[in-house]
Amino acid sequence: MMKRSTLILSVLAGAALLAILAWAFAPRPLEVETALAVQGPFETTIDEDGRTRLAERYQVSAPLAGRLARITLREGDAVKAGDTVASLQPLMTPLLDERSRREQLARVQGSEAALQQAGTRVAAARVALERARDDLRRSEQLAAQGFIAPTKLSSDRLAVQAAQKDVEAALDGQQIARHDLEQARVVLNLQRGPAGASPAVMLRAPVAGRVLKVHVASEGPVLPGAPLLDIGDISRLEIVAELLTTDALQALPGALVRIERWGGPGVLQGQVRRVEPAAFTKVSALGVEEQRVNVVIDINSPRAQWAALGDGFRVGVHIVTRSEAQVLKLPVGAVFPLPAPASGSAVFVADGGHARLQAVTVAARNGEEAWITQGLAAGTRVLIYPPAAVTDGARIRPRTQR
Repeated sequence: MMKRSTLILSVLAGAALLAILAWAFAPRPLEVETALAVQGPFETTIDEDGRTRLAERYQVSAPLAGRLARITLREGDAVKAGDTVASLQPLMTPLLDERSRREQLARVQGSEAALQQAGTRVAAARVALERARDDLRRSEQLAAQGFIAPTKLSSDRLAVQAAQKDVEAALDGQQIARHDLEQARVVLNLQRGPAGASPAVMLRAPVAGRVLKVHVASEGPVLPGAPLLDIGDISRLEIVAELLTTDALQALPGALVRIERWGGPGVLQGQVRRVEPAAFTKVSALGVEEQRVNVVIDINSPRAQWAALGDGFRVGVHIVTRSEAQVLKLPVGAVFPLPAPASGSAVFVADGGHARLQAVTVAARNGEEAWITQGLAAGTRVLIYPPAAVTDGARIRPRTQR
């Protein structure tokens, strides 16, 4: 008969073995990454590549057939409005008939009317600028008394900047119209003169800026309308981004824009000026046809900050479509759809070493964060990218915390 002590030792050894086996096969807590739901600013953006371009590009062309003298200007040379940029010796032709003379006279009259219209646009733009300044002054007074929101004051300031740009564009248009009228009068005077006595026609810069491209540098004959050189003011750059039409509907005029990856330090500030009304088809790198539309963006940062930018440079733009100053947010990787047949979104909450499934309401999300309106309180710790093995009530062990 087995001794009592031996029996006790056998029982204890069996119990210990069972305990070891139970511990070895017991489920381990799942290692997870967690983060806190916090209050803070939240915004949604449309991220796209864009390119810079001149707000206004002017092309100097030959007003009549003749022999062009060699153009000494080169790309990058600075010119002032009215500077001579090319010289054209008209071909020695007989007097033109009455019909041609009347046609050129009509061109002169049309140029005079265009100049008058340009003057009207300048006057209207100045009136709009003064109205915008009046609105800004009233808004500043009301903001000082706390009667309007800061966003209204910011909007009025942007309106003044936009009105100032409209005035500048109208003045440039007036200068162009004046230049076209001068060229038309020169041609008309040449047609009135005797054959073989035509003086050289001096082609002048319509605006101050820099030479962008010289189309014809060497001396030689040119036909009427032949492009000679392009001129533009590189200090007046804008950005064009090709957005999907579904995204462009959210990029409203006046929306703030952050400009990055432009080649210089820091982030430039801008705003959407215009969304063009006509879309176009573009084939993506994957061979998919997409409907896109041009969105024009003004650069609001000081010119000295982006002086190195030129025409046709590539940049990255982030167009702010929604901005909230204080909301409850958490990493977007913590939110996932509820399993079928339920609908909506949910998160796993870290509760005393266990994961608890919690339904939430998501108002919006961006590439990094999700805005939660219901279901969570600030300071709640949630799981980020929970593993597939995590279920409601599962044991967890935080690996990293944010």
